[in-house]
Amino acid sequence: MRELSGLPKAHLHVHLESAVRFSTLVEIGGPGGSPGRFSGFREFADWNSGVRGCLRRAEDFRRVAVEFCADEAAAGVGYAEVTFTAASHGERVGDPEMPLVAVLDGLAEGRRRHGVEFGVLLDHSRRRSVERMRRTVELAVKFADRGVVGVGVAGDEAYGLAPFAGVLREAREAGLRLVHHAGESAGAVSVREAVEVGLADRVGHGFRAVEDPEVVALLRDRGVPLEVCVSSNVALGLVGSVAEHPVRRLVAAGVVVTVNTDVPNVTGRSLAAEYGVWRSGLGCDDVALAGLARASVESSFASEGTKAALLAGIGRWLG
Repeated sequence: MRELSGLPKAHLHVHLESAVRFSTLVEIGGPGGSPGRFSGFREFADWNSGVRGCLRRAEDFRRVAVEFCADEAAAGVGYAEVTFTAASHGERVGDPEMPLVAVLDGLAEGRRRHGVEFGVLLDHSRRRSVERMRRTVELAVKFADRGVVGVGVAGDEAYGLAPFAGVLREAREAGLRLVHHAGESAGAVSVREAVEVGLADRVGHGFRAVEDPEVVALLRDRGVPLEVCVSSNVALGLVGSVAEHPVRRLVAAGVVVTVNTDVPNVTGRSLAAEYGVWRSGLGCDDVALAGLARASVESSFASEGTKAALLAGIGRWLG
């Protein structure tokens, strides 16, 4: 079997705050470890707020971004689209732009040191106001020339996307890409809403689309990729085990599926290790794993040059 850290990859669904090293968290005053498994999304969100709250200074944000690039490079990631809740951090620290600027500085330094190309997605909680979402869009537009590629709505899926429809249209008109969390804690209806109301280019998670064949067909026919995070779904108590995860049904139905970690400091798995889960727990051989890596690259918002280089590397890995 080929070494999975050597497989060139794009990482499309990973939260910066959920990728902070535990050693770093200890140094900057955060929780020293993860419970490893949660009873549900709410318990995870409460724990994660402790992680987010320890990021206070520009040096903290910059540091975790540089370390993120180092860890991604070690896992064979050549391009990462990292999600960051910029507006929320800006409100908390009393400076709307500092957290994002510091993260972008850190990612740029990480690219220089480790060769990882990046894009940034700014997310917004479904529970928060439309006005904060508009501030998120404004931040994304302002810093698009530094690597911000899009925005999305995340969080408690009991809150619908309809209130955000107008600002999401504005974001699309401004040239931003749209990626929403859906079909994780709520059912297939939330996936349909992400596509039809949220105008999603991709859907974060989305695995519960399998509950409705019409939604599966919608994803397949429109070519909307899913950012599937198997180990995260198990760790957050949303799926009983890797073997029970329904992602194989989505692949068999022709939906574009990509492999992602979501919250690596919870699962303890890098993206290379997550590909290992697909190998050992979901029965994927190296040809299938290479196909998943290609899907991630082709579904990304990377430049055509970056995509071509990664696709060529995947071919060499398999060949």
